[in-house]
Amino acid sequence: MSDFIPAPGLAPWQRTAAGAGLLAPDGTIAATIFAEMSALAAQTGAINLGQGFPDEDGPAEVLEAARRAIADGVNQYPPGTGMPVLREAIAAHQRRWYGIEVDAASEVLVTAGATEALAATLLAFVDAGDEVVTFEPYYDAYAAIAARAGGVHRTVPLHWSREPGSGWRPDHDELREAVTDRTRVILVNSPHNPTGAVFDVETLSLVVELAERHDALIVTDEVYEHLTFGVVHTPIAALPGARSRTISISSAGKTFSTTGWKIGWIIAPAPLVTAVLAVKQYLTYVNGAPFQPAIATGLGLPDRFFADAAATLEARRDLLAAGLTAAGLAITLPDSGYFIVADASPLGYADGAALCRELPGRVGVVGVPVTAFVHPDRQGSYSSLVRFAFCKRHEVLEEAVSRIAGLSAG
Repeated sequence: MSDFIPAPGLAPWQRTAAGAGLLAPDGTIAATIFAEMSALAAQTGAINLGQGFPDEDGPAEVLEAARRAIADGVNQYPPGTGMPVLREAIAAHQRRWYGIEVDAASEVLVTAGATEALAATLLAFVDAGDEVVTFEPYYDAYAAIAARAGGVHRTVPLHWSREPGSGWRPDHDELREAVTDRTRVILVNSPHNPTGAVFDVETLSLVVELAERHDALIVTDEVYEHLTFGVVHTPIAALPGARSRTISISSAGKTFSTTGWKIGWIIAPAPLVTAVLAVKQYLTYVNGAPFQPAIATGLGLPDRFFADAAATLEARRDLLAAGLTAAGLAITLPDSGYFIVADASPLGYADGAALCRELPGRVGVVGVPVTAFVHPDRQGSYSSLVRFAFCKRHEVLEEAVSRIAGLSAG
């Protein structure tokens, strides 16, 4: 396990940067690895497989619904909890896919993407010294927000194997050790970024058991819920005993290729929604009025849309996976999401961050090191790993694969 405890005497903004690993010893702030790699892509003309955003528009029905809403004058503040049409669509979505009954009026809150939902939730419930448990690697915002709230970020490593067909899994004993009476939140990201793991019901049930035993809240990040490949995503809120203490978070950006719209939501029992709203209303207040009815349209699309979206992404995953493997990198094939993690050590690269800085100029492709998603004291276990995004057009990935082949010639 690994803990990040903010150093005393830091200003709140410094604490936030330190939590994300961006605060240098001299007090300066480093750029995020995503900004650095995107700048390298622009400078070199490299294909950017570093950031997880699609290079195609979402479904025509959703885009047209947004245009129609703008034309119809849906351009002013929506209700603070979100437009009823979207909250009702979110509730219907939970019933349709997971059999979870939700009161749209009191148990759904629309947010400015999943990141605001996470921020408002952690700021609402985490106080100085409270522990926030996540799996590691982790989405970098978790550490930053937990630190800003004054919390202690405690991580449980996901273990990986170079063996074909192996994935990323937590050790259950390590999870049991990490969750204590000091734990305020267990934050579960499944389907998982960056590894693409989809946690099994045994792991999720253990999270529920530990949360009950230690009176912790469960916060879930499920933004890749519809982008799974041959495996089933189980929301923790659907498990026995979980609903009353679970805040489920998701968003539209990944499912509908509308990452710039920033429409997310939380689903939770009414008292928990009220607590999050007390914070959220002083962050963005509201957002995305014409996009809210458009996402409601998207959530109501037929099953075929969701199946096709996952199948298309799976084919792109397989294309990039084959190219990385042919170039000599070892991979863990993801069960979900936008990303493949590749191990560069078979090619003699022990430092994934150094390789990422070399790749744009050498072969014209950008990735990001997995160490960007890991606390500094555990980076050695992940030092040779690089994350590549496959949420790009087929022809872009074909060109990227062609360029990556040059690695094996080095």
